[in-house]
Amino acid sequence: MSDFIGQSDLFIVEVSVNPGNKIVVFIDSLKGVSIGECTKLSRTIEKQFDRELEDFELEVSSPGLTNPFKVIQQYQKNTGREIEVVLENGQKYTGKLTTVAKDTFCIETQKKIKREGKKRPEFVTEQLSLAYHEVKTTRIVINF
Repeated sequence: MSDFIGQSDLFIVEVSVNPGNKIVVFIDSLKGVSIGECTKLSRTIEKQFDRELEDFELEVSSPGLTNPFKVIQQYQKNTGREIEVVLENGQKYTGKLTTVAKDTFCIETQKKIKREGKKRPEFVTEQLSLAYHEVKTTRIVINF
């Protein structure tokens, strides 16, 4: 599996083995993942097992739009998109993902504030820097 991944721009998002030997592998790339790439990786993984000795079910796919981010490459891939971040302390932020670094990422949020002397609140743009270790979940915001 690592040879196949290493020879492409794919990265592993998550691997899990569920009861009943169901193996689920999520892969992604900065440009997206084709069905053909999922099929090739599935065949590569299957060659590593002996069906006579192991009974298993294998699923290889890309994470859906509603799945939370698991690895930094997903943040990089989605730079410029609107995301929703829920922190471990329960705070929730929605904004445009602007920069991604090794330990932190930044989102641009809109905040309503009431300025003195004004009748209506105004929107102010604010840059918010967040550390990955503070994050409970990050998801893409889907606007219709």
